[in-house]
Amino acid sequence: MRNTKIRNTRIQRKTLLAAGMTTALAMTLVSCGSNDDDGGGGGTGAGASKTNCANEIKVNDVPVVTYWGWFEDTAQTVDKFNETHDDVQICWTNAGQGADAYTKLSTSLQSKSGAPDIAQIEYDWLNSFLMQGGLVDMTEHGINEYKDNFTAGAWRDVSSGDSVYAVPVDLGPVGMWYRQDIFDKHGIPVPTTWDEYAAAAKQLSDATGGETLIGNFAPNGQGQHYAFLDQAGAKPFDFDNSNPTEISINHNDEASKKVFDYWIDLVDQDLVGTDQAWTPEFSTALGTGKYATAIYPVWYNVHIPALEGADADAVWRAAPIPQWDASSPKQVNWGGSTLAVTVQADDAALATKVAAELYESQETKELGVEVGGLFLAYPEMIESEYFQNRPYEFYGGQQLNKEIFGQAALDYEGVTFSPFTQFYYDESQRLLSEAIEGNISASDAADQLQESLETYAGEQGFELK
Repeated sequence: MRNTKIRNTRIQRKTLLAAGMTTALAMTLVSCGSNDDDGGGGGTGAGASKTNCANEIKVNDVPVVTYWGWFEDTAQTVDKFNETHDDVQICWTNAGQGADAYTKLSTSLQSKSGAPDIAQIEYDWLNSFLMQGGLVDMTEHGINEYKDNFTAGAWRDVSSGDSVYAVPVDLGPVGMWYRQDIFDKHGIPVPTTWDEYAAAAKQLSDATGGETLIGNFAPNGQGQHYAFLDQAGAKPFDFDNSNPTEISINHNDEASKKVFDYWIDLVDQDLVGTDQAWTPEFSTALGTGKYATAIYPVWYNVHIPALEGADADAVWRAAPIPQWDASSPKQVNWGGSTLAVTVQADDAALATKVAAELYESQETKELGVEVGGLFLAYPEMIESEYFQNRPYEFYGGQQLNKEIFGQAALDYEGVTFSPFTQFYYDESQRLLSEAIEGNISASDAADQLQESLETYAGEQGFELK
């Protein structure tokens, strides 16, 4: 009788938690949605349909799997898949990107109608949809057969305990983009450690009278901040869906405070900027040489040539991310997407197979790389001559995948993300902004973030471990 009571209590708590997360996720996603556009891919975003596809169904009278995604290569990749499969077809819709897509997906899951079989979801949002009760445990449908196809870090990112809730597609291994011409002009070595980075920041500021700063610490750079925490050894969240109401939150431990102290100290010395990320101000500052580095992932390589007001004679190169301990390097990731099967899938086993095999062929892998600009999470691709030897002309022909990002991706170990992403990101931005403005110390920001997250977790039905 006692075990039955405990089990029933856990079921009730999980139900309440999922309901609470559904409401919270829907509200926060709606609040940050940019517009009502469907993303330009031809779908209405009003719900998954097997007849309203953005692509052509190549084979009739076979099962059709619906898919919401936004990769640049998706139209061609889906066509290639459909051309080479006579047993299943994909019906693709572009339901928007990021917040827009997540709002529609959350609403469909909440109403129990209209969600696709497969949805593209970024790694850091998976647990939020998992807590909404919207994703299928793919281990029940043979996903572990594909485990060795992917990097260990990517597989960790889509796993919760022994369960797997998505197929990894691409990664964002982090490096340091830098202006070689600026470093050369002032005789400053390219930093390889964070101590060297801080020293170079001081040298550069002194040499230019503060006109050129080494980089920027954006208040809204949550993905970057999470990577910094991971590199320093912090584990902000410990969450396992086999115990869905239990969570460990560690945001004011020694490692976390080391990261916050480091960056806020550079801010206080006026050695780094504090522009919001993804703004014209940041783009212009980076393009015109106000900032000499950008600690960003491999996918940022396409953004740098398009920076606002870019210096015509700028010489950009990439280097590994600086380390806390050069003798024990730690590689980190920022960004990347997955393919998750929703609980509304008509055939979860078939949807799992399609998600796992969409980029399985060499043809679709190359479409992902060349059209989608993806850094695929497949060791086979990462280690291939085709990928390793790809030159990047804008970066002086530098072989970025061979020299920097390939090994970084293979060495990335994976993390556990928050199960309440939007709230976490909002609170992190709010408190770091306070620290940047000098209203609180970096240590206080970490302490207050810890307290805020613990309070919110309790309100959502979690028990703190």
